[in-house]
Amino acid sequence: MLSTDAKPSERHILADVFSQPDARELADIAEEFSLGEPFSAAGLHRESAEAFFILETKRGKFLVSIEGFKSENEVKHDIELLLFLRRHGFQCLQPLKSRGGQHYLQADGRFISASRNIDGAEVPVADLTRGQISAAGRVLADLHLIGRGYKKGVENRFSFPRVAALYQDVRKILPAHLKTIVRVLDDEVGYLESYLDNNLPKGIIHGNLSWESMKFKGSRLVGIMDFDKACRGKFICDLATTVNAVCYHEGRYRLDRFEELIMGYEGLRPLSLPEWDSFPNELRFSALRTAVTSLHDFYLRDNGERQRIQKTFRDFFERLLILRREKDGGMEDLLLSMATGYDYRKYQKSKPSR
Repeated sequence: MLSTDAKPSERHILADVFSQPDARELADIAEEFSLGEPFSAAGLHRESAEAFFILETKRGKFLVSIEGFKSENEVKHDIELLLFLRRHGFQCLQPLKSRGGQHYLQADGRFISASRNIDGAEVPVADLTRGQISAAGRVLADLHLIGRGYKKGVENRFSFPRVAALYQDVRKILPAHLKTIVRVLDDEVGYLESYLDNNLPKGIIHGNLSWESMKFKGSRLVGIMDFDKACRGKFICDLATTVNAVCYHEGRYRLDRFEELIMGYEGLRPLSLPEWDSFPNELRFSALRTAVTSLHDFYLRDNGERQRIQKTFRDFFERLLILRREKDGGMEDLLLSMATGYDYRKYQKSKPSR
Protein backbone atom coordinates (compact mmCIF):
# COMPACT_ATOMS: atom_id res chain seq x y z
CA MET A 1 0.00 0.00 0.00
CA LEU A 2 1.02 3.61 -0.44
CA SER A 3 2.57 5.52 2.39
CA THR A 4 0.65 8.63 3.31
CA ASP A 5 3.85 10.55 4.01
CA ALA A 6 5.51 9.70 0.68
CA LYS A 7 6.20 12.59 -1.66
CA PRO A 8 3.96 12.53 -4.76
CA SER A 9 6.95 12.00 -7.07
CA GLU A 10 7.97 8.92 -5.07
CA ARG A 11 4.69 7.08 -5.47
CA HIS A 12 4.68 4.19 -7.92
CA ILE A 13 1.12 3.32 -8.80
CA LEU A 14 1.01 2.79 -12.56
CA ALA A 15 3.33 1.23 -15.04
CA ASP A 16 1.66 2.64 -18.15
CA VAL A 17 -0.96 5.37 -18.59
CA PHE A 18 -2.62 3.35 -21.38
CA SER A 19 -2.74 0.00 -19.59
CA GLN A 20 -5.50 -0.99 -17.18
CA PRO A 21 -4.28 -0.85 -13.57
CA ASP A 22 -3.90 -4.22 -11.91
CA ALA A 23 -5.64 -5.19 -8.66
CA ARG A 24 -2.85 -3.84 -6.44
CA GLU A 25 -2.73 -0.52 -8.29
CA LEU A 26 -6.49 -0.17 -8.09
CA ALA A 27 -6.40 -0.88 -4.36
CA ASP A 28 -3.72 1.80 -3.91
CA ILE A 29 -5.78 4.38 -5.81
CA ALA A 30 -8.94 3.49 -3.87
CA GLU A 31 -7.10 3.77 -0.56
CA GLU A 32 -5.53 7.12 -1.44
CA PHE A 33 -8.91 8.65 -2.31
CA SER A 34 -10.86 6.79 0.42
CA LEU A 35 -13.15 5.17 -2.13
CA GLY A 36 -13.63 1.89 -0.28
CA GLU A 37 -12.54 -1.59 -1.24
CA PRO A 38 -12.66 -2.04 -5.04
CA PHE A 39 -14.28 -5.12 -6.54
CA SER A 40 -14.47 -4.27 -10.26
CA ALA A 41 -12.93 -1.93 -12.82
CA ALA A 42 -13.51 -1.24 -16.50
CA GLY A 43 -11.56 0.96 -18.90
CA LEU A 44 -13.42 3.58 -20.92
CA HIS A 45 -12.54 4.47 -24.50
CA ARG A 46 -12.26 8.23 -24.99
CA GLU A 47 -11.07 10.59 -27.73
CA SER A 48 -8.60 11.90 -25.19
CA ALA A 49 -4.99 11.78 -24.07
CA GLU A 50 -6.25 10.68 -20.66
CA ALA A 51 -7.03 7.11 -19.63
CA PHE A 52 -10.36 6.67 -17.81
CA PHE A 53 -11.57 3.81 -15.63
CA ILE A 54 -14.81 3.14 -13.81
CA LEU A 55 -13.90 1.79 -10.39
CA GLU A 56 -16.73 0.17 -8.45
CA THR A 57 -16.46 -0.22 -4.69
CA LYS A 58 -18.87 -0.78 -1.83
CA ARG A 59 -19.30 3.00 -1.72
CA GLY A 60 -20.44 3.24 -5.34
CA LYS A 61 -18.94 3.92 -8.77
CA PHE A 62 -16.04 6.30 -9.28
CA LEU A 63 -14.31 7.67 -12.36
CA VAL A 64 -10.52 7.51 -12.19
CA SER A 65 -8.57 9.54 -14.74
CA ILE A 66 -4.88 9.13 -15.49
CA GLU A 67 -3.16 11.97 -17.34
CA GLY A 68 0.14 11.19 -19.00
CA PHE A 69 0.91 14.26 -21.11
CA LYS A 70 -0.07 17.43 -19.23
CA SER A 71 2.11 19.36 -16.84
CA GLU A 72 1.25 19.60 -13.15
CA ASN A 73 0.08 23.20 -13.62
CA GLU A 74 -2.28 22.14 -16.41
CA VAL A 75 -3.70 19.38 -14.22
CA LYS A 76 -4.22 21.88 -11.39
CA HIS A 77 -6.01 24.27 -13.75
CA ASP A 78 -8.34 21.48 -14.94
CA ILE A 79 -9.27 20.55 -11.37
CA GLU A 80 -9.74 24.16 -10.22
CA LEU A 81 -12.10 24.78 -13.13
CA LEU A 82 -14.20 21.70 -12.31
CA LEU A 83 -14.46 22.78 -8.66
CA PHE A 84 -15.51 26.30 -9.74
CA LEU A 85 -18.20 24.96 -12.09
CA ARG A 86 -19.59 22.61 -9.44
CA ARG A 87 -19.82 25.48 -6.95
CA HIS A 88 -21.97 27.32 -9.49
CA GLY A 89 -24.33 24.42 -10.07
CA PHE A 90 -22.93 23.08 -13.33
CA GLN A 91 -23.28 19.31 -13.66
CA CYS A 92 -19.74 18.07 -14.15
CA LEU A 93 -17.37 15.77 -12.28
CA GLN A 94 -16.32 16.82 -8.79
CA PRO A 95 -12.73 15.80 -8.02
CA LEU A 96 -12.27 14.14 -4.64
CA LYS A 97 -9.49 14.90 -2.22
CA SER A 98 -6.77 12.38 -1.49
CA ARG A 99 -5.74 11.50 2.05
CA GLY A 100 -3.00 14.12 1.73
CA GLY A 101 -5.57 16.86 1.03
CA GLN A 102 -4.86 17.24 -2.69
CA HIS A 103 -7.26 16.58 -5.55
CA TYR A 104 -4.72 14.52 -7.49
CA LEU A 105 -1.78 12.18 -7.05
CA GLN A 106 1.47 12.14 -8.96
CA ALA A 107 2.96 8.76 -9.83
CA ASP A 108 5.78 8.02 -12.26
CA GLY A 109 5.24 11.29 -14.08
CA ARG A 110 1.47 10.78 -14.40
CA PHE A 111 -1.37 12.46 -12.56
CA ILE A 112 -4.28 10.55 -11.09
CA SER A 113 -7.60 12.00 -9.95
CA ALA A 114 -10.88 10.47 -8.87
CA SER A 115 -14.49 11.65 -8.92
CA ARG A 116 -17.82 10.09 -8.12
CA ASN A 117 -19.24 8.84 -11.41
CA ILE A 118 -22.16 10.72 -12.97
CA ASP A 119 -25.13 8.38 -13.13
CA GLY A 120 -26.46 8.48 -16.67
CA ALA A 121 -26.09 6.91 -20.10
CA GLU A 122 -23.95 7.84 -23.06
CA VAL A 123 -26.05 8.00 -26.23
CA PRO A 124 -24.24 7.18 -29.50
CA VAL A 125 -24.36 9.99 -32.04
CA ALA A 126 -26.64 8.00 -34.34
CA ASP A 127 -29.23 7.63 -31.56
CA LEU A 128 -29.32 11.21 -30.25
CA THR A 129 -32.86 12.59 -30.26
CA ARG A 130 -33.74 16.16 -31.14
CA GLY A 131 -34.58 16.81 -27.50
CA GLN A 132 -31.17 15.55 -26.38
CA ILE A 133 -29.39 17.69 -28.98
CA SER A 134 -31.35 20.75 -27.84
CA ALA A 135 -30.37 19.96 -24.24
CA ALA A 136 -26.73 19.83 -25.31
CA GLY A 137 -27.06 23.34 -26.75
CA ARG A 138 -28.57 24.68 -23.52
CA VAL A 139 -25.88 23.10 -21.35
CA LEU A 140 -23.10 24.47 -23.57
CA ALA A 141 -24.58 27.97 -23.34
CA ASP A 142 -24.89 27.56 -19.57
CA LEU A 143 -21.21 26.64 -19.38
CA HIS A 144 -20.25 29.73 -21.38
CA LEU A 145 -22.33 32.00 -19.16
CA ILE A 146 -21.05 30.54 -15.89
CA GLY A 147 -17.48 30.51 -17.18
CA ARG A 148 -17.49 34.26 -17.68
CA GLY A 149 -17.05 34.55 -13.93
CA TYR A 150 -13.93 32.38 -13.90
CA LYS A 151 -11.06 34.86 -13.77
CA LYS A 152 -8.09 32.52 -13.64
CA GLY A 153 -6.09 32.31 -16.81
CA VAL A 154 -6.45 29.07 -18.76
CA GLU A 155 -4.38 29.21 -21.93
CA ASN A 156 -6.19 28.71 -25.22
CA ARG A 157 -5.12 25.22 -26.29
CA PHE A 158 -6.69 25.61 -29.72
CA SER A 159 -5.60 29.00 -31.02
CA PHE A 160 -4.99 29.18 -34.75
CA PRO A 161 -1.22 29.85 -34.33
CA ARG A 162 -0.87 26.68 -32.21
CA VAL A 163 -2.77 24.53 -34.72
CA ALA A 164 -0.81 26.03 -37.63
CA ALA A 165 2.48 25.31 -35.82
CA LEU A 166 1.42 21.69 -35.21
CA TYR A 167 0.64 21.33 -38.89
CA GLN A 168 4.03 22.68 -39.94
CA ASP A 169 5.72 20.20 -37.62
CA VAL A 170 3.92 17.20 -39.08
CA ARG A 171 3.91 18.44 -42.69
CA LYS A 172 7.68 17.98 -42.85
CA ILE A 173 7.35 14.22 -42.43
CA LEU A 174 4.11 13.48 -44.31
CA PRO A 175 4.60 10.78 -46.97
CA ALA A 176 4.90 12.08 -50.53
CA HIS A 177 1.81 10.21 -51.74
CA LEU A 178 -0.52 12.28 -49.51
CA LYS A 179 -0.65 15.07 -52.10
CA THR A 180 -4.39 15.70 -51.86
CA ILE A 181 -4.28 15.95 -48.08
CA VAL A 182 -1.33 18.35 -48.18
CA ARG A 183 -3.01 20.51 -50.82
CA VAL A 184 -6.23 20.83 -48.83
CA LEU A 185 -4.53 21.48 -45.50
CA ASP A 186 -2.05 23.97 -46.97
CA ASP A 187 -4.88 25.89 -48.58
CA GLU A 188 -7.05 25.78 -45.46
CA VAL A 189 -4.30 27.04 -43.17
CA GLY A 190 -3.61 29.92 -45.56
CA TYR A 191 -7.31 30.77 -45.86
CA LEU A 192 -8.07 30.72 -42.14
CA GLU A 193 -4.96 32.76 -41.34
CA SER A 194 -6.53 35.60 -43.34
CA TYR A 195 -10.21 35.21 -42.48
CA LEU A 196 -10.62 33.99 -38.90
CA ASP A 197 -12.04 36.72 -36.65
CA ASN A 198 -10.37 36.87 -33.25
CA ASN A 199 -12.52 39.75 -31.96
CA LEU A 200 -15.44 37.63 -30.81
CA PRO A 201 -16.88 36.87 -27.34
CA LYS A 202 -14.53 34.67 -25.33
CA GLY A 203 -14.48 32.84 -22.04
CA ILE A 204 -14.23 29.31 -20.69
CA ILE A 205 -15.03 26.69 -23.32
CA HIS A 206 -15.33 22.91 -23.08
CA GLY A 207 -13.18 22.36 -26.16
CA ASN A 208 -14.57 19.00 -27.21
CA LEU A 209 -18.26 18.58 -26.39
CA SER A 210 -19.37 15.42 -28.21
CA TRP A 211 -21.73 12.52 -27.56
CA GLU A 212 -18.98 10.82 -25.55
CA SER A 213 -18.88 13.78 -23.15
CA MET A 214 -22.59 13.78 -22.28
CA LYS A 215 -24.63 11.68 -19.83
CA PHE A 216 -28.40 11.48 -20.28
CA LYS A 217 -31.41 10.23 -18.39
CA GLY A 218 -34.04 10.15 -21.10
CA SER A 219 -34.00 13.55 -22.80
CA ARG A 220 -32.43 15.20 -19.75
CA LEU A 221 -28.71 15.91 -19.91
CA VAL A 222 -27.50 15.15 -16.38
CA GLY A 223 -23.76 15.67 -16.67
CA ILE A 224 -20.80 16.69 -18.82
CA MET A 225 -17.58 14.72 -18.75
CA ASP A 226 -14.08 15.07 -20.19
CA PHE A 227 -12.98 18.60 -19.33
CA ASP A 228 -9.38 17.78 -20.25
CA LYS A 229 -9.52 20.16 -23.24
CA ALA A 230 -11.26 23.05 -21.44
CA CYS A 231 -9.57 26.43 -21.82
CA ARG A 232 -10.26 30.07 -22.63
CA GLY A 233 -11.42 30.59 -26.19
CA LYS A 234 -14.15 31.82 -28.53
CA PHE A 235 -17.65 30.67 -27.65
CA ILE A 236 -18.56 30.29 -31.32
CA CYS A 237 -15.59 27.99 -31.85
CA ASP A 238 -16.82 25.78 -29.01
CA LEU A 239 -20.30 25.68 -30.50
CA ALA A 240 -18.83 24.87 -33.93
CA THR A 241 -16.94 21.94 -32.41
CA THR A 242 -20.20 20.56 -31.03
CA VAL A 243 -21.89 21.02 -34.41
CA ASN A 244 -19.11 18.98 -36.02
CA ALA A 245 -19.53 16.31 -33.36
CA VAL A 246 -23.31 15.82 -33.15
CA CYS A 247 -24.84 17.35 -36.29
CA TYR A 248 -22.79 15.32 -38.77
CA HIS A 249 -24.16 11.84 -39.36
CA GLU A 250 -23.82 9.29 -42.15
CA GLY A 251 -21.61 11.47 -44.31
CA ARG A 252 -23.50 14.76 -44.16
CA TYR A 253 -24.56 17.63 -41.90
CA ARG A 254 -28.14 17.28 -40.72
CA LEU A 255 -30.08 20.55 -40.74
CA ASP A 256 -32.68 19.33 -38.21
CA ARG A 257 -29.91 18.54 -35.71
CA PHE A 258 -28.19 21.85 -36.34
CA GLU A 259 -31.40 23.82 -35.75
CA GLU A 260 -32.16 21.95 -32.52
CA LEU A 261 -28.67 22.56 -31.17
CA ILE A 262 -28.81 26.26 -32.01
CA MET A 263 -32.32 26.63 -30.59
CA GLY A 264 -31.17 25.12 -27.31
CA TYR A 265 -28.06 27.30 -27.18
CA GLU A 266 -29.81 30.57 -28.06
CA GLY A 267 -32.48 29.92 -25.45
CA LEU A 268 -29.82 31.04 -22.95
CA ARG A 269 -27.23 32.93 -24.98
CA PRO A 270 -28.21 34.44 -28.35
CA LEU A 271 -25.40 34.63 -30.88
CA SER A 272 -24.30 38.07 -32.02
CA LEU A 273 -24.26 39.06 -35.68
CA PRO A 274 -20.43 38.84 -35.89
CA GLU A 275 -20.64 35.31 -34.44
CA TRP A 276 -23.18 34.28 -37.08
CA ASP A 277 -20.96 35.76 -39.78
CA SER A 278 -17.96 33.82 -38.45
CA PHE A 279 -19.79 30.53 -37.96
CA PRO A 280 -18.80 28.90 -41.32
CA ASN A 281 -15.11 29.70 -40.79
CA GLU A 282 -15.21 28.44 -37.19
CA LEU A 283 -16.71 25.16 -38.40
CA ARG A 284 -13.82 24.86 -40.85
CA PHE A 285 -11.26 25.69 -38.18
CA SER A 286 -12.75 23.14 -35.78
CA ALA A 287 -12.54 20.40 -38.43
CA LEU A 288 -9.01 21.49 -39.35
CA ARG A 289 -7.94 21.41 -35.70
CA THR A 290 -9.07 17.83 -35.21
CA ALA A 291 -7.58 16.67 -38.52
CA VAL A 292 -4.22 18.30 -37.75
CA THR A 293 -4.00 17.06 -34.16
CA SER A 294 -4.86 13.55 -35.38
CA LEU A 295 -2.07 13.70 -37.96
CA HIS A 296 0.31 15.00 -35.31
CA ASP A 297 -0.59 12.20 -32.89
CA PHE A 298 -0.36 9.57 -35.63
CA TYR A 299 3.13 10.52 -36.83
CA LEU A 300 4.76 12.22 -33.85
CA ARG A 301 3.28 10.65 -30.72
CA ASP A 302 3.62 6.96 -29.95
CA ASN A 303 0.54 6.10 -27.93
CA GLY A 304 -0.59 2.74 -29.25
CA GLU A 305 -3.88 3.99 -30.73
CA ARG A 306 -2.92 4.52 -34.36
CA GLN A 307 -5.99 2.81 -35.80
CA ARG A 308 -8.41 5.02 -33.84
CA ILE A 309 -6.42 8.15 -34.65
CA GLN A 310 -6.39 7.28 -38.34
CA LYS A 311 -10.19 6.93 -38.33
CA THR A 312 -10.60 10.26 -36.52
CA PHE A 313 -8.44 11.95 -39.16
CA ARG A 314 -10.44 10.46 -42.03
CA ASP A 315 -13.75 11.49 -40.44
CA PHE A 316 -12.73 15.11 -39.90
CA PHE A 317 -10.90 15.48 -43.20
CA GLU A 318 -14.19 14.41 -44.80
CA ARG A 319 -16.01 17.11 -42.84
CA LEU A 320 -13.46 19.67 -43.96
CA LEU A 321 -14.02 18.81 -47.63
CA ILE A 322 -17.77 19.34 -47.15
CA LEU A 323 -17.27 22.60 -45.26
CA ARG A 324 -14.96 23.81 -48.05
CA ARG A 325 -17.74 22.84 -50.49
CA GLU A 326 -15.46 20.47 -52.35
CA LYS A 327 -17.91 17.67 -51.61
CA ASP A 328 -21.66 17.44 -51.16
CA GLY A 329 -22.83 16.91 -47.60
CA GLY A 330 -25.41 19.44 -46.42
CA MET A 331 -23.26 22.57 -46.12
CA GLU A 332 -25.59 24.62 -48.33
CA ASP A 333 -28.49 24.00 -45.94
CA LEU A 334 -26.34 25.08 -42.98
CA LEU A 335 -25.22 28.24 -44.77
CA LEU A 336 -28.81 29.22 -45.51
CA SER A 337 -29.79 28.64 -41.89
CA MET A 338 -26.85 30.75 -40.69
CA ALA A 339 -27.68 33.55 -43.14
CA THR A 340 -31.18 33.85 -41.69
CA GLY A 341 -30.39 32.90 -38.09
CA TYR A 342 -29.79 36.30 -36.54
CA ASP A 343 -32.85 37.82 -34.89
CA TYR A 344 -32.32 41.44 -33.83
CA ARG A 345 -35.44 41.48 -31.65
CA LYS A 346 -34.44 38.32 -29.78
CA TYR A 347 -30.92 39.59 -29.19
CA GLN A 348 -32.17 42.88 -27.75
CA LYS A 349 -34.84 41.24 -25.60
CA SER A 350 -32.94 38.29 -24.17
CA LYS A 351 -30.01 39.25 -21.97
CA PRO A 352 -29.23 36.36 -19.58
CA SER A 353 -28.37 37.28 -16.00
CA ARG A 354 -25.32 35.03 -15.99
